[in-house]
Amino acid sequence: MSELLDKATFERWTALIAERLDNIDEGLSLLTNARNTETETEVAGSAKDLFEGEERLLDNQDLCLLLQVSKRSLQRYRSEGHLPYRMLHHKIYYKVRDVRAFIAAHIRDFNNDLLLK
Repeated sequence: MSELLDKATFERWTALIAERLDNIDEGLSLLTNARNTETETEVAGSAKDLFEGEERLLDNQDLCLLLQVSKRSLQRYRSEGHLPYRMLHHKIYYKVRDVRAFIAAHIRDFNNDLLLK
């Protein structure tokens, strides 16, 4: 039952395990890169789709991704009265029409923030 491994066998098994771990790591990297590229494409494509229906509602996550701001920034825009919102079942939504008006009114602020970064 208990066999001792000689040095050569141990080194072969170690090399085989290391090779398989490298293959797994490479596969995970490819999947991660593919998923990131897919997500970026989805966000860019969905940004165009989001503005097609004026009555469509966006939630916080949609708007954060679209405007590339934090949830806290959205909260500040709401509390200052700059961004109209609706609350349904304790969740906040924004009409696309209101988001367009907000962007049109504050486009200079966004451009200045981007230039400062």
